[in-house]
Amino acid sequence: MADMDVLAAMGIAGFGKKPKQRQLDPNRFEKNKRDDAGASISSSTAAAKVPRSESSLSTRPETEEPEFDPDDVGPPPPPTDGEQQGEEPEFDVSEDETEDAQFPITHELLLKDHTKVVSALTMDPSGARVLSGSHDYDCKLWDFGGMDWRCKPFKTWEPASSYYIHDVKYSNDGQQFLVISGTTQAKIYDRDGEELATFIKGDQYIRDMKNTSGHVAELTSCAWHPKDSQTFITSSVDSTIRIWDIENKRKQKTVIVVKSKERGARTKVTTCAYSPDGALIGGACMDGALHMWQTKSNFVRPSMTIEGAHERGSETGSLAFSVDGQTVLTRGGDDTVKLWDLRAFKKPLVVRSGLATLYPHTNAIFSPDNKYIVTGAGATTKGGKGHLLFMRKDSLETVKDLEVDTTPVKVYWHSKINQIVTGLSNGQICVLYSPDMSLNGAKLPLNKGPPRKATIEDMSDAVSAPTIITPHALPMFRDSEVGRSTKRKREKERMDPRKSRRPELPVTGPGRGGRVGASATQHVVQNLVRDTTRDEDWLFFIYPSDRVVSGAHRRVLVAVGDVSVAQLIAARIEGSDSADRLGLQKGPIRASLAVTAPREALLKLAATADENPVWTAAWRANQPKPVFADVEGGEDNEEKTQGGS
Repeated sequence: MADMDVLAAMGIAGFGKKPKQRQLDPNRFEKNKRDDAGASISSSTAAAKVPRSESSLSTRPETEEPEFDPDDVGPPPPPTDGEQQGEEPEFDVSEDETEDAQFPITHELLLKDHTKVVSALTMDPSGARVLSGSHDYDCKLWDFGGMDWRCKPFKTWEPASSYYIHDVKYSNDGQQFLVISGTTQAKIYDRDGEELATFIKGDQYIRDMKNTSGHVAELTSCAWHPKDSQTFITSSVDSTIRIWDIENKRKQKTVIVVKSKERGARTKVTTCAYSPDGALIGGACMDGALHMWQTKSNFVRPSMTIEGAHERGSETGSLAFSVDGQTVLTRGGDDTVKLWDLRAFKKPLVVRSGLATLYPHTNAIFSPDNKYIVTGAGATTKGGKGHLLFMRKDSLETVKDLEVDTTPVKVYWHSKINQIVTGLSNGQICVLYSPDMSLNGAKLPLNKGPPRKATIEDMSDAVSAPTIITPHALPMFRDSEVGRSTKRKREKERMDPRKSRRPELPVTGPGRGGRVGASATQHVVQNLVRDTTRDEDWLFFIYPSDRVVSGAHRRVLVAVGDVSVAQLIAARIEGSDSADRLGLQKGPIRASLAVTAPREALLKLAATADENPVWTAAWRANQPKPVFADVEGGEDNEEKTQGGS
């Protein structure tokens, strides 16, 4: 007997009161249903055009609502005996008839927040979050579980100011992601969008790229190592692919210098990727070449190379490896999609042309089952519709042509939740899903239902307890600039000494900022500096009254300035030991003031210098005597000459 039967026989139906489950609207997904799920190319697929979701929803009773458990991952349980005895299934299990149902494109959810083309797009490994980058310089994080019916991102930021976002990639564990912008530095963020590291940029004046610590030109793409979550690669316009370790942001681990056959031996690397096993690194260049390097090699030259894989001068938007690692898919700027076999890496297996490429970052991807290839084709006319193409892998024949509002640029097909995320040129992100085939993801916001409306009780509570607001507390009554916080303005004005009317602080010390330091003779020194009398000089000679000191002991004190200064100096010398320091006798000191011109004052000392030459005595022995011409005789001769003539 089963356990449930034993409990029923004992009269035990359950433990506790069963919680009431909220009844969701069975038709909640119908408002997001696409009008046209896709145009089939072949007539055989056109006969089986009915989507699987519509048929399954039509056969079920309206009162029954399928439950989607987030923890229940995997195929649905097998039908019971009662269901097996009923009618036979709607569709046969053959691939031809169930081909259309393999694409989760019956419903769509639009995420509208970017203002320009979505140039970078990815999802975390669990499928719970979407990370997008755009030409409006913003990166946005979207969480399906936290979004409501408005579908707004929970974080928006500018990683590199006014630079385009070129690529974003989640790590394998989903705990961090890379952001590649138009700068030379890659940035790594944690799961919530907080910056963890900014990697170094190289010296642009070094010619040899192997000697630079980082990139010296604009970055183009990035890729994480499939096995090692601590390693990633970046490609750049400086003709290099660099391997980085997230723990060392000051220098890369290895540099792969890509050499071109053209003159100059340099080219722009537009995209790069790791193989699923991490044994190969692929790179596509602006000169049309496609290179492959083995990760165990020294990266001196590529292991495999195809020159002219795409048209020269066109930007290859993406390079993707298949799940088995045997084939490579490239989406070129020459309006082509090419499939390559690494075992015969000489020419493409299949080529599909005529796919309009309006943006260089347009990519192409493999489906999770590795049977189909998905890419976008631009609108042929201005303002026209874009196309999302589903093609067979072996022949690149179009199986479905899904029409979208504008040109699709980035495509990402998540294998766990089975949903397709597409970035459009008008800034919208289109999430394609199926209510039956997809799991969680875009279905979570619709499971929440509309917000609860305000009731009378809520209004009565607001009326019974009104809030008193002072008039000047409202922003409309404040005398401040619109859009600026008054707190920052007050702090800035507080630092301004003029606006805050701060008094002059006393200066103690030698002085600073053009102000003279405070001391006993501060005012005297200030007057000396300010007095610039150059018309006349004041000479003060201080000497003893009873005798004149001569010879080497003569001391002459000359002061330039006002008369009161000389009197002050004489007063301080008198009656102190300053006379000894000046070589003068003690006793009364008489200060005589002589007001003369500088030339006259110096000529008065000429006679004393001739009588007692202290410093110029050696000159008399060495200096020759000057011999001057007779001026008077010369004048008489000139007068005689003029009179005779």
